[in-house]
Amino acid sequence: MYLSSKASAARIREAEKARNNRLEVIKALSHGQVSRRELVKWGIFTSAGVLALKNGLSPFIGNAFSAIPTGIPTSPLFGVLPFTTPMPRFDLMARQPISALTPAPTAQANTTQQLLNPALPGVVAGDTGPIEGRPPGAIWAHQNFAAMPPRVAIIATQEGAKANTNYNPGVASQFNSGITGGTAASPIAPKFHPGLPTQSPDKVWTFNGTIPPKLAIGVYGEPILFRHYNKLPADVTQNGGFGRHTISTHEHNGHHGAENDGFTGAFFYPGQYYDYHWPIVHAGFKTINTAATDARCGAPNGSGGITKLPGDWHETMSTHWFHDHMFSFTSQNVYKGNAAMFNLYSSLDRGNEAINDGINLRLPSGRAKDYGNLEYDVNLMVAEKAWDANGQLNMDIFNFDGFIGDRMTVNLTYKPYFEVERRKYRFRILNASVSRFFKFALSDGKPMIQIANDGNLLPGPIVLTELDEQGIAERFDIVIDFSRYTNGQRVSMVNLCEHADGKGPKQDLTLGEALSGKSPDPCVGKFLEFRIVRDPAVPDVSQVPAVLIPNPDLSLIPVARERVFEWGGGAAKTTNDPDSSAFGPWGAKTDGGAMLAADFGRVSARPKAGTREIWTLRNGGGGWDHPIHIHFEEGQILERNGSLANVPAAERGRKDVYRLRPSGSVKITMQFRDWGGMFMEHCHNTVHEDNAMLLRWEIDDSGLPFLNPLPTPIPTPQGVTFRAPTEILPNA
Repeated sequence: MYLSSKASAARIREAEKARNNRLEVIKALSHGQVSRRELVKWGIFTSAGVLALKNGLSPFIGNAFSAIPTGIPTSPLFGVLPFTTPMPRFDLMARQPISALTPAPTAQANTTQQLLNPALPGVVAGDTGPIEGRPPGAIWAHQNFAAMPPRVAIIATQEGAKANTNYNPGVASQFNSGITGGTAASPIAPKFHPGLPTQSPDKVWTFNGTIPPKLAIGVYGEPILFRHYNKLPADVTQNGGFGRHTISTHEHNGHHGAENDGFTGAFFYPGQYYDYHWPIVHAGFKTINTAATDARCGAPNGSGGITKLPGDWHETMSTHWFHDHMFSFTSQNVYKGNAAMFNLYSSLDRGNEAINDGINLRLPSGRAKDYGNLEYDVNLMVAEKAWDANGQLNMDIFNFDGFIGDRMTVNLTYKPYFEVERRKYRFRILNASVSRFFKFALSDGKPMIQIANDGNLLPGPIVLTELDEQGIAERFDIVIDFSRYTNGQRVSMVNLCEHADGKGPKQDLTLGEALSGKSPDPCVGKFLEFRIVRDPAVPDVSQVPAVLIPNPDLSLIPVARERVFEWGGGAAKTTNDPDSSAFGPWGAKTDGGAMLAADFGRVSARPKAGTREIWTLRNGGGGWDHPIHIHFEEGQILERNGSLANVPAAERGRKDVYRLRPSGSVKITMQFRDWGGMFMEHCHNTVHEDNAMLLRWEIDDSGLPFLNPLPTPIPTPQGVTFRAPTEILPNA
């Protein structure tokens, strides 16, 4: 354990016993054998929802402990050294014809019955349930399904770790640091490094059960039907000590109806699938550029031209991701591997650097295909992990301030290297941690160019030697020009952000401090090494233009309402619904009301369709930082801590995650249009989210089949039922 080096042998034995007791409680809670309410009654949790600091349970009682208290021993490296294995590129998800889907997708949920596995909770032999876990009926039917029928099918499973025998990085091995594995003859084992142990199927749950992480490709105007099969164990106890076998897939900030948003209460069970309809449209398609005359609002047509589309070209998005959103278990499921990335291509951000049509921004990518070239457009999923003495992924679910690991990974690989040519590269960086913030620089202090924040290209590029702190779920797209180096040189990406716990950053170090090796945080310092290996075979014709995508001008749209949401601790429980209410120390206040623990049956806000509102997101204090994510609509930051002058250039584009910073506030403006349903707003420190820092809001599109308010879905293996909201806040 993280004890003082002077701790006695008796103290170490006592701490080890406490750790084992703690792990038993974690196991029982993760298996659903006990509830948090029962643990409070027994004195194991405090009434505030945190683990009681008592002898026999906490190894930290009366003790000095490490700056990084993961709650588990230091992750062993089994002799593995940093930068000794190549970083794998993402594994492309196959884009298939709709005819590949059996049964065919339907507007409403497919309620065809099937026999249920008796190992499922609440199921007895002979019970039946629907094959699709989507809530049934018209109010959860795919909106605009007939007008925007899916044209591409992406089929995925969620399952335990297994060898990857069909790896497709979408590029030749020379652009993948020489990696060619992933065939039946040469499978890729589910490991964080070739020298580390193979992960057990109950410890790591990924898309298709394999690593590297997956990448989906989307094109504007080409709707996708994402069919997600749940192949996790039916027995809830087969989870390796953490994680839940029910899942809900959130396409992070996708502009589509709530039935496809991955609502936290619309989860589905092992043995079921869920059809998500991602229309991939520009926001405002119902009211702006409806005749589709502007080529800037368009998509590649497959042969070098542009298909013009309706909507606002200022709302074009580029870098998304999707992940689990299971109520109260998001952090555990994402940590186990339920996370993938999603590149969107448009006439502006085409993914072909050679097409010079006056519209294409020609960002670094490649040129062989009409769109979506990946040779010089690289996705990076950065997340730290921890593992036990056997090398198996491990997590302490009782760290309610936030769980942070002690080993850095990129694309689920421990401290890899990546080979590059002497030219410009685009890197799409996702912070896929559950609680850790990052701050990146290059080891030689040379500049990078930031071109995007979250899913959106900025109004213009920003030259930086250090990126801003990157909160959980934020995406930063950057360009690095490696032509300034010579072949054989190496330069590394460095993390400057030091944590002492999961509350938020302790401090940002200078580059020299981070490289000194003196930080007590093992995730500070170099974590990805770039090796410059050759000159490009063809000239680099990519560019970073001075103007990227300007923000939409909302000044002529009247503000219909202002709201204030405050995020903090000490939340009260005003509902006790056993299915929809959460228990934990965290919560949210709405418009000066009480600090409330999450209940996905509670409606906290009901903005009207077709309006604009201003929302203030406020940190309730206590030294924590909260990256707040608002589903469905992007916003523009008007003020940080009361002033536009406090908003850095990198935050002046459209965003979907807003870091509040300790005791800080952010004022944003948003529109509500095109789609309806129930959405969420929550802290993306997903440990905070799971422990009650989440609220539901909904938008009524002023027409059938929407009801006001919407009934709350309650999933069971036998089918989804609905009940009236548990609570509607005053003036929602």
